[in-house]
Amino acid sequence: MERVLLIDSNSIMNRAFYALPPLTNSEGLHTNAIYGFANMIFKIEDEIQPDYIIATFDRKAPTFRHEEYTDYKAGRKRMPDELAEQFPVVKDMLALLGIPVFELDGFEADDLLGTISKLGEESDKEVYILTGDRDALQLASDSTKIIITKKGVSEKEIYDYKKMIEDFGVTPTQFIDVKGLMGDKSDNIPGVPGIGEKTAYKLIQTYGTLENVLDNIEEISGKKIKENLENHREDAVFSKRLATIIRNVPVEFTWEDKKYKEHINNVEVRNLFLRLGMKSLLGRFELAEEKEEVEKIPVKNIDSLKGFKELVSSIKKEVYIVSQLVDSELYSKINIEKLFISTELGDYEVKALDIEKENRDDYIKLLKEIFENDTIIKYSYGIKNTLTVLRKFNIEPKSIEFDVELAAYIIDSSKGKYPLEVLIGEYLGKELKGSQEEIKADGVHYLKELSNIFIERLKADDMEELYYKVELPLADVLSAMECEGFKVNKNMLEELSVTFKKEIEETGAKIYELAGEEFNINSPKQLGKILFEKLDLPPVKKTKTGYSTNAEVLEKLVDKHPIIKEITYFRQISKIYSTYIEGLKNVIDADGHIHSSFNQTVTTTGRLSSTEPNLQNIPIKYEMGRAIRKVFIPNNDDDLILSADYSQIELRVLAHMSGDDNMINAFKEDIDIHTKTASEVFKVPLEEVTSLMRGRAKAVNFGIVYGISDFSLAQDLGITKKEAGEYMSIYFDRYPKIKGYLNGVIEKANEDGYVHTILNRRRFIPEIKASNKILKALGERLAMNAPIQGSAADIIKIAMIKVYDKLREKNLKSTLILQVHDELILNVKPNELEEVKKLVKTEMENVLELSVPLEVDLNVGHNWYDAK
Repeated sequence: MERVLLIDSNSIMNRAFYALPPLTNSEGLHTNAIYGFANMIFKIEDEIQPDYIIATFDRKAPTFRHEEYTDYKAGRKRMPDELAEQFPVVKDMLALLGIPVFELDGFEADDLLGTISKLGEESDKEVYILTGDRDALQLASDSTKIIITKKGVSEKEIYDYKKMIEDFGVTPTQFIDVKGLMGDKSDNIPGVPGIGEKTAYKLIQTYGTLENVLDNIEEISGKKIKENLENHREDAVFSKRLATIIRNVPVEFTWEDKKYKEHINNVEVRNLFLRLGMKSLLGRFELAEEKEEVEKIPVKNIDSLKGFKELVSSIKKEVYIVSQLVDSELYSKINIEKLFISTELGDYEVKALDIEKENRDDYIKLLKEIFENDTIIKYSYGIKNTLTVLRKFNIEPKSIEFDVELAAYIIDSSKGKYPLEVLIGEYLGKELKGSQEEIKADGVHYLKELSNIFIERLKADDMEELYYKVELPLADVLSAMECEGFKVNKNMLEELSVTFKKEIEETGAKIYELAGEEFNINSPKQLGKILFEKLDLPPVKKTKTGYSTNAEVLEKLVDKHPIIKEITYFRQISKIYSTYIEGLKNVIDADGHIHSSFNQTVTTTGRLSSTEPNLQNIPIKYEMGRAIRKVFIPNNDDDLILSADYSQIELRVLAHMSGDDNMINAFKEDIDIHTKTASEVFKVPLEEVTSLMRGRAKAVNFGIVYGISDFSLAQDLGITKKEAGEYMSIYFDRYPKIKGYLNGVIEKANEDGYVHTILNRRRFIPEIKASNKILKALGERLAMNAPIQGSAADIIKIAMIKVYDKLREKNLKSTLILQVHDELILNVKPNELEEVKKLVKTEMENVLELSVPLEVDLNVGHNWYDAK
């Protein structure tokens, strides 16, 4: 049976626009909706493999519904210009993809979806409708499935006739009757006053149709409901008509010449994606002339120990390696499943490799011969994870010369992921097809060519020092930290679990008392009704589904009612409980340690992140959050935890990069910088600075680093915009070179499209060239902050390498186990404590020669909490 994918284009574009952060290309064109739209189509295409893809659009012209009811969709917000400008480009993209577009004056896209899906059913085709709008659920049937996107465009739910009944208790057709009764606020369809969703479903489930409900009003309980139904009969019938999708739109349509993939213009599609800055999508569209050049790479399969021995003995000078790992959240379960190796003699797939089973020691010995031989130069893709697994078997790799994933990240840090096939497609113009295993087997063949391109690019961009002295050696350090892990006190974790449960229950009880009733605190809908209807708090923001109760909204209401503070606290501790109390239990390994995975190629700033679990973002605003750190303990009872934290690293970097004498002298004279700034801003001697003054000066100091506006500073400090503006004005008078530096950074970013750190790490900022003022302002803030935050990231990375190397050089048993923002955590042997403290402080404070001293605070404890 042939498959058809119909796209509700306006709906998906709208979802993508609001789901994704602002994105622009080098021309300043907004691209987030285009990017989300394209990704969603390609994702669904991969999943259902349609024979036809057809897109429908709304038109600006009024529809028959507007003509019958002038208030139809009245009150809807005007489409933002940033979204509107993306529609013509999406239509261009669809044309290049050979996807036909249908739109017709007088009808909505829904009506076209209804008509074409009916034609599909009549032609015995399986139809899928991709939309973000639940109105399309009325079209569901045994052969038509509705794909509803959720959470932006990242999740989806698929409905057919059966699932409609299972989830809603009504048939797709009855879904229209429900709409007739309850109306639709988003479309301004009136419905019957006083009948909400729950009542509407109940009535239709009981009486079958809207007409039957209206014929049996006397049987229905509830005086008010009866009156409303009687008084609004015509409204109900009319609302049902407005909500009904037309399935016989007079559109010229045949299935001939509409097969997907028969009319794709690969060259122009690639050119469009390059223009839009969407290089990650290029790999899907190979060029015709390149197809002839790319042939299936002959790979020699090695499926025996003997074959692996012969391969290892043949490697003399250099080797190119891609590993396929056994995926697991637990470090103990991760293993090398296969190796893909390229040498001068050809390409190999080592299938027999399974060092958890038979011949374990023989395989380890062979791996040692490759990786520990310093005369064999290694090139790789994804080296850090490979190093982590090798360390499990006491293999200490040497002569790791180059890793293409790390190089791709440094060249452009904005992508988040760097799949091998995408890099080969983007930089070599070749497309690799097949499973991930097949891609790796073929991809290893191109590592040499890819490495050569990246080596030249790093040289041209003056990023060799950043690559060879920071990122590449850091991969080795991170793998060692992953292997070491951080020990967890399981008993204390269980105790905390009980404490958190009790705290959550007690906080919930306080909320119920303040609300005057029990409700689902985690339901935005129920919470919205409590806050904005029962307690009559001023609504800050409304969405399609009701009142917004997000953190930003609650923050604005915090002084309006005591329930707000309790709800915020409830959310925080509930999140900490699920993420860290229960979450940590699932990732404690057999050795009692948590082996977090450190991500080196994710953030745009150059900072590290961690997953499984994320130990970088334990919320510490509340004591309950800080208490999580108590469960992290040393390896042995006598060992200690050492915390080494850079003091005000970003402000020191700002002082150095700006060259401001006033700020530089404050750090050189060891004057507390916030007290110094307070003295300058409030024009009082240092000794007369109060804690309130210092707190406000601290907000100004860090606000400047992040490019804060006077409006945002006013909000943060609870003062007027005028006062905040005066603070900032005085600040820049006292630190004049900082203002000049920040203006210079913005100007340079406008010229180059990127900014760079002390070590020349680049961050591209397309937002700064945007025509939209809000987006451009965001670009300017990023331009001001990225060099400072990125330089701080570079400094902590170098510190990690220096401390790690020095510990090994001195043969010390103390180990580096964690990095969190500007802090290093070590497991220290008691007899090495003083030597390690001196070593760590010396190495961290002498990472780079800046115009201000770097200062490190050391703390020691019997767990992570005590060491803070």
